[in-house]
Amino acid sequence: RYFDLALANGTTTSLSYATIHPTSVDAYFTEAQSRGLRALTGKTCMDRNAPDGLRDTAQSAYDDSKALLEKWHGVDRLGYVITPRFSPTSTPKQLSALGALWAEHPDCLMQTHISEQHEEIAWVRDLFPDARDYLDTYEAHGLLGERAVFGHAIHLTEREEDRLKEVGAGLVHCPTSNTFIGSGIFETARMKAQGQRVGLATDTGGGSSFSMLRTMAAAYELGQLKGQPLHPAQLIWLATCGSAQVLHLADEIGNLDVGMEADLVVLDLASTPAIAQRSARAEDIWEAVFPTIMMGDDRATKAVWAGGKPVSL
Repeated sequence: RYFDLALANGTTTSLSYATIHPTSVDAYFTEAQSRGLRALTGKTCMDRNAPDGLRDTAQSAYDDSKALLEKWHGVDRLGYVITPRFSPTSTPKQLSALGALWAEHPDCLMQTHISEQHEEIAWVRDLFPDARDYLDTYEAHGLLGERAVFGHAIHLTEREEDRLKEVGAGLVHCPTSNTFIGSGIFETARMKAQGQRVGLATDTGGGSSFSMLRTMAAAYELGQLKGQPLHPAQLIWLATCGSAQVLHLADEIGNLDVGMEADLVVLDLASTPAIAQRSARAEDIWEAVFPTIMMGDDRATKAVWAGGKPVSL
């Protein structure tokens, strides 16, 4: 169902958090492989501050992640991602174990969350009293680097922003999740102007839509609230090239250059009467695309190819 919904909305590559159970990673990769999709995931690791049935240990997190990595990473179009949920649900021992695993396999991505909510940041401060800030809880345990992917990153300090830019880590903006949960506003335009690596995500767990179109619309609306509206070209770029850069896949997916993998989405710019009316009056391509970005949904997904093969929707 997950892949059906993603593809119906034109999403051909997913970076996901599996559950703490190794079988969830096997299920995810098996399904993605059968469809010929480029997909990335990892076993979520958390050994504290979680229900009994959803906790592992530092050792089992390392062992299970290593076994899954060796089984799946680099197979067909699949990539394993080392996945501590976030600092509050991992002991320092577990963070260090996962940092050690990443050091052993530096070609993998590492994904986690950072600075989503003020209450969360205060909680991290209580749990890690010796850390300089939230980012330091990761860096101190070997979990900061160019191939790190941090979800949300809304309430960063100046030091954190500088350090993230310095190492070239990826920041993932999840606008529908941020508004649904009331987390705050990620300043996309400012972060890009600053030189940060930024991608766009639906956050299907905390978000309210599988549609990247709806996600782009939410990013535009949040930018408006900050007086920094994004151009339709910037929104499309964030959902394609920008996200591919965050995943370190920009030489394989995200644009239509010769030699790229043919993961293609065809959008109908007249998928509803209201959208068709506005698009027909457009004076350039971006005016034609903008109504679909702001009002489109899965009805706008006319066709999808994955790896050069048509996908049945």
